[in-house]
Amino acid sequence: MQKRQKQQTGSLWQRVSCILSVKMDTTEPVPSSLNSSYVANALGKHNVSEDEESDDQSPSAMLLPRRSSVPLAVRYSPEDSYCLVYIIFFLMGIGSLLPWNFFITAKHYWLYKLSNNTHGTGNDEQRSDLSDYFESYLAIASTVPSVLCLILNYVLVNRLSSNVRILSSLFVILLVFVVTTVLVKVDMSDRRTEFFIVTLASVAVVSGASNLFSGSQAMGGTLSAVASIVDLAVAKEVTESALAYFLTADVFILLCLISYLLLPKLAYSRHYMLAATCTSSGVMSEEGAAAAGTGKTVSIPPLQPIIRKTWVLGLSVFYVFCISIMVFPAVSSGIQSINKDSGSPWTTTYFVPLTSFLLYNVADFCGRQATAWLQVPGPTSRVLPALVLCRSVIVPLFMFCNYQPRDHIHTVLFNHDLYPVVFNCLLGLTNGYLGTLPMIYGPKVVPRELAEATGVVMSFFLTLGLAMGSAFSVLIVHCI
Repeated sequence: MQKRQKQQTGSLWQRVSCILSVKMDTTEPVPSSLNSSYVANALGKHNVSEDEESDDQSPSAMLLPRRSSVPLAVRYSPEDSYCLVYIIFFLMGIGSLLPWNFFITAKHYWLYKLSNNTHGTGNDEQRSDLSDYFESYLAIASTVPSVLCLILNYVLVNRLSSNVRILSSLFVILLVFVVTTVLVKVDMSDRRTEFFIVTLASVAVVSGASNLFSGSQAMGGTLSAVASIVDLAVAKEVTESALAYFLTADVFILLCLISYLLLPKLAYSRHYMLAATCTSSGVMSEEGAAAAGTGKTVSIPPLQPIIRKTWVLGLSVFYVFCISIMVFPAVSSGIQSINKDSGSPWTTTYFVPLTSFLLYNVADFCGRQATAWLQVPGPTSRVLPALVLCRSVIVPLFMFCNYQPRDHIHTVLFNHDLYPVVFNCLLGLTNGYLGTLPMIYGPKVVPRELAEATGVVMSFFLTLGLAMGSAFSVLIVHCI
C-alpha cells in the first residue's frame, strides 16, 4: 500500500507544476484549465470520445474559458508563505538550462585550454583547429544526446516517477560539474585532444540529464553570463576565473537539489499534490480497469493524437531553435569588436561576454516573460509559423558581422559594434517569445491526461531543432 502511494505521489510532480504555474501566472481566481473538460470525463460525469472532441472543438475553441471542474481543494488553497514554492520552481527552471549555458559561456577558458598558448603568459590566443570549431562541436555534443534522452523520457513518463527522474538527473549533473571543476587545475597542455573529448562527453551527459530534468527558463543563461563577466573582472588568471565560475555552477546545482527535496515539506505544495491526487484518481481508476479487462499494462502515452493536434506547433518550435542554434553561440561569440586593436577592456575582454552571451540571454528571458501577458498570435493562426519563418534572415545578418577569423567570406557589411548588439537582442527576443508560445499552447490543446506527454513531445521538437541547427552551425563556421 505504501509503495503504491509513493508511486502515485511521484508521478504527480509534473501535474503539480502545471497547477502552480496557472496559479502564479494570473491574479484572477483559478479558472478551469484549457483542457479541464477532461477532468469531468475522468470523474465519470460524461464520456466524450476523442474523435467527437476533435470534431466539435478546434484548438482555438479549447482555449476559451469553461466552467471549472477543478476540485474545491484547488480553488481554495493556503498561501505560499514568502513565495517559497514559487522560488523553488523558479530555481528548477534555472537549473534546467544552467549546465549547458555554463559550458558555452566559458569561452575564454576553452580557448585557453584548447589553444597553442597554454604554456605562455601573454594574452594573445594562438589558433588551433580544436579552439576554432569547439563551440560548433559543443552544440552537436549537447543536442544529439538530448534527442535520445527525450525519447527515453517519453517512454519513462508513466513508468518512472518524476522524483526518480529529477533527482537522478541532478546528481549526474552535479557529478559532471565537479569533475569539470577539478580539471580546471589539471595541466592538459600536452593532452588537448583528450581534454577535448572528455569535455564533449561531459557536455553530452549533462545535456541528456538536463533534458530528463528539463524545465526551461532563460534565467539559467543570464545567470551563467553574469557569473562569467564577474569572474573575468575579479580573477587575474584564466584558470582562477574558470575555477570560480564552475564552483558557482556546483553550488547552484546543489542548491537545486536541496530545494527540490524541501518542496514536499511545504504546506502549499502538499495541498496541491493532494488536489492533484483527487483529480487524477478517476483517470487512474479507468486505466486500471482497462488494463484489467484487456490484460495489458497502460504505460506509454499514445503518440498519434498528440501529433495530430500539435504538429504545426511542434514544427514551429523546431524551426525557432534550429535558427537560433545556427548562430548562437558558434557565430555570435566569434564576432569581435571593430576597435579590438585599441586595447581597451571593453573591446577585448568584455565585448563577447556582454554582447553575445549576456544580451542574448536577457533578451531571451524578456521574450519568455512577455508570454505571461501577451499570447498572440493564437495556436491555430497562420501568422505564428509565418513569423517563425521570417527569423531565417537572422543567419546572414550574423554572418556578415565582424566574425573572426574569416577564411572564405572576407566581406564585412555590418562594420560597427552596434550591429551585433541589435542582432543579439533581436535573436534573443524572438527566440524567447516565438519559442515559448508553441510550448505553452501544445499541452493545452490535448486532453488533460496527455498534457505531460505532450510536453515531452514538444521538448523533442525543440531538441531536434537544436540538433539540426548545431549541425548547420558547423557548416556556417567553416563557410565563413
